[in-house]
Amino acid sequence: MTIVDVARAAGVSTSTASVALRGERGVSEATRERVAETAARLGYRVDHRARLLREHNPRAVGVTFSPAQSFHADVVEALYEAAAPAGVDLVLSAVTTSRGVADAVESLLRDRCSALVLVSPDVEGEVLAGWAASVPVVALASPLAVAGVATVATDERAGMALAVDHLVERGHREIVHLDGGDGVMTAQRAAGFRTAMRAHGLDPRVERGGTTEEAGIAAAERLLTASARPTAVVAYNDMAAIGLLLTLRASGIDVPGDLAVVGYDDTRTAALSTIGLTSVSQDPRALAEVALRRLATRADRDALRSSAVPGTSADPDRASDDATAEVGVVTIQPHLVARQTSGSSR
Repeated sequence: MTIVDVARAAGVSTSTASVALRGERGVSEATRERVAETAARLGYRVDHRARLLREHNPRAVGVTFSPAQSFHADVVEALYEAAAPAGVDLVLSAVTTSRGVADAVESLLRDRCSALVLVSPDVEGEVLAGWAASVPVVALASPLAVAGVATVATDERAGMALAVDHLVERGHREIVHLDGGDGVMTAQRAAGFRTAMRAHGLDPRVERGGTTEEAGIAAAERLLTASARPTAVVAYNDMAAIGLLLTLRASGIDVPGDLAVVGYDDTRTAALSTIGLTSVSQDPRALAEVALRRLATRADRDALRSSAVPGTSADPDRASDDATAEVGVVTIQPHLVARQTSGSSR
């Protein structure tokens, strides 16, 4: 079923039917209603992707994310919530084990997205800068600081400090950090853990981990056979923490009585009553809102630059007080959500 079929059945031209279905001015209300009723009767659906491809400057923001990561799903949902009031369309492009960030981005650029939000992109800064030369780019939940790119990220050191402080307050001294392996924020979170432990006069112990439940399971198996077991573990993310937690429970380990577990991301699974995982929240809603604001600022600035006369007050290059408002790093403060796995109830 096409727009031509709808127009023919409604007795109007194809252009009139198109205008009526887009809700634009130029047709009478009676015609608009007749076209809408005809489209509904025939089962016609507007092809938004085709419309975006036809437009010169669509309000379409491309988003790359990893469907294997629970936190990314929370971020995407938050982006949709933030985009709706602004009338922004999101176009998603997944990053998988067989499809890298570059492939995901190229797909979005072929779809003529006007800007990009890259969730924890695992790329070199030079590659990111190359994309930013074409369209506004926000690197979300990323450690990258690249000229011309806005980065919106959680204060990782503060997040790890919250986790360590929480455990120390509950009497723990032998605390291990299960790092993220090849995870994007591994170095930042490990550094934050070491700093927080030393601030309490404690010896920081960091062990190899990962970003998946399987990594947490493997870590639990190592802990179960270790001669010296810690009293608490801070995992790189909730997924690893949950794999660790479930394996410990299945082996008869009392959590948190024998060993406390803290995650990072505060995903929906962490909040389940059967899980009850204490976790550091990155506040995906705040991350999403700031990311879209950064894009709007950059897009407005680019439009101004293309039309301004150099040297005038409208020239953005003279606006030194706000010259980097759309780029640079914006840091969001995390907070801790205490639940059963650290001896707290909620």
